Amino acid sequence: MRVLVTGGASGLGAALADACAARGDDVLIGDIADPGGVETLAGARSSTTAMKLDVRSDEDWASALAWVEEHWGGLDVLVNNAGVAGGGRIDRSGMDEWQWITEINLFGVVRGTRTFVPMFKRQRSGQIVNVASLAGLVHPAGMGSYNAVKAGVVAFTETCAHELAEYGVRCSVVCPSYFRTNLIEHMQATHPGGADTAIGHVIGELVAKAPLGPEEIAAAVIEGMERGDELILPDPAARAAYELKQTDRAAYDQVMRKQAARLHAIDRDEEQQ
Repeated sequence: MRVLVTGGASGLGAALADACAARGDDVLIGDIADPGGVETLAGARSSTTAMKLDVRSDEDWASALAWVEEHWGGLDVLVNNAGVAGGGRIDRSGMDEWQWITEINLFGVVRGTRTFVPMFKRQRSGQIVNVASLAGLVHPAGMGSYNAVKAGVVAFTETCAHELAEYGVRCSVVCPSYFRTNLIEHMQATHPGGADTAIGHVIGELVAKAPLGPEEIAAAVIEGMERGDELILPDPAARAAYELKQTDRAAYDQVMRKQAARLHAIDRDEEQQ
């Protein structure tokens, strides 16, 4: 299999690239990281190549397509994994933060998909795997921008699945819960009043306490990809949260309100210090 993984230099992207290489795939890592560092990472895997790919750049996507056409002549799997974390309550998160996270987490997926769909259609085969988040299905307080773009990825993936089924192209969306990753380090809050420290504290704590790391999530994602699942919930916490929302909305709302109340309590504690 010929696989392109965006954001493949670290975190879940690197774990997915490793898992694909381990099963015998040829892997192309695309990442915004320093090209030398990405190439060094890829050099450790004999079947892996790396290139600079900023998912916001049409020119970088065109370069990735050209590379795939020249070296592979086609593509079997596109993994739109690159993303950033963001958050902040609605009155604390500025439009610049919304634009930043939308450009990467949603439009990056759209650009990648639009780049390779003509190739997939010509092949009459292929698989698109879009990494969203449990936040695309359940929507906790303090994460409006992140929830919205990840929900957009979920909706976009379903739309693509309907449109591309006739061409033999499968589409999957991945919605993990919190797992140990460096994504939290990239959180931004650029509203004029300063960072929403309460949501940063809550999410940081949840990530730090998460029982699973990117390798375990990647293994579950690979299993879902091989089954052809359209919705991949790769960890027990994600499955439980989504089931709660579907089966007991009152209990789900209570959980969400409890997290919102915790944010307000952190605010009060900070004011008293």
